Amino acid sequence: MKKKLLKSIFRKRRKNETFFKYLMWISHFWLGILSSIVVFVVCFTGCLYAFKNQITEIYNRDKVFVEKVSNAKKFSADDVQNQFLKNHKKITALTISNDEGRSVSVSYEENGVAQTTFFNQYTGEELGAVDTSLNVFFETVLDLHKNLLMGNVGRQILGAGVLMFVFLLFSGFVLWLPKRIRNLKQSLTVKWNARFQRLNYDLHNTLGFYTFLLLFFIAITGLYVTYPWVKNILIVSLGGESISSINAENKESDDAFAGLLLDMIQKQNEKKEEQKVKISLDEILKKADDVLFYKAVTTIELPNKENPRFVVSKINTTHFLGMMLPDEVTFDKNGELKTKDLFLDKPLNEQITALVKPLHTGEIMGLPSIILYFIVCLIGCSLPVTGIVIWWQRLQKQKV
Repeated sequence: MKKKLLKSIFRKRRKNETFFKYLMWISHFWLGILSSIVVFVVCFTGCLYAFKNQITEIYNRDKVFVEKVSNAKKFSADDVQNQFLKNHKKITALTISNDEGRSVSVSYEENGVAQTTFFNQYTGEELGAVDTSLNVFFETVLDLHKNLLMGNVGRQILGAGVLMFVFLLFSGFVLWLPKRIRNLKQSLTVKWNARFQRLNYDLHNTLGFYTFLLLFFIAITGLYVTYPWVKNILIVSLGGESISSINAENKESDDAFAGLLLDMIQKQNEKKEEQKVKISLDEILKKADDVLFYKAVTTIELPNKENPRFVVSKINTTHFLGMMLPDEVTFDKNGELKTKDLFLDKPLNEQITALVKPLHTGEIMGLPSIILYFIVCLIGCSLPVTGIVIWWQRLQKQKV
């Protein structure tokens, strides 16, 4: 038994097998065994967490969704603010959907306590806050996904496992490559009516090929968060400045710093002036629409002690495949445009940095990309299982 076990994990190089492919097989097998639990847990928790927002919304559908009343006058942002002020509630932010079947999210302060509620823009009814009873479950799933519930130690174990998984995807692609073009069709299809052994092999081999690029991308964006050196490599490769030399002096960085410093000074002056707000929320939203002229989910943050300006952000979905790209403009209390931060105006490295999280979670294109990521992660979750089954079947053959 011991000899057969050793033979199954230290097989000899086959006839006509290149040393490179033999090395890929050995590496793929060993790294697959070492990282199997981590890969399974990460992919499985990714599947569970994928629909968190959608599940939370359905669970709170009586607050998130409203029935459109065609003849009723919709409450404007000013109307909402006035109604809350009557109840001694100071609004700090509003999120207004471009979907008329969704309510308005209102953040406010009451007696110094920050709260968020939903508001029916057709009836003027406060619908209440989100029920957060599902949060404990999703927070546990997220902790499992990020650190295996073991804090920083688990984070490092998980990072090492994902690094192995990145190599497994590469070595798996090398092992998938057919020796002859005529065998390509066989490598691209799953023989569903085959015996279990062949079916399991096809599920590992073929589905692994179809998903390896997206799984590789998901793994790299995950490593971006875990390891600073991965973040550094990605930023530099996309034309950004190395983190280690971020403080190096050059004209471009001086100009950027000067612009940032000027904006900070202006904000400080605006705070000192203690201006009263001379413009309404509706006027601010109209001015923002003149700059960001597309319809989208819009959030307006009101001036506060830390920031004396109105901040209006919109999610632009009018570009390639409906990708959700954030744009932001700010106005002073007189309604004068102060800054314009458009996603497409940023350099590529800053764009990727801003989108790492939605690119990793699949939220980048909304529900369609979330569904795609769910399917891909489900297949990723199956790869360690089907891989171990392949090895187990090989071990059983050697017993005969």
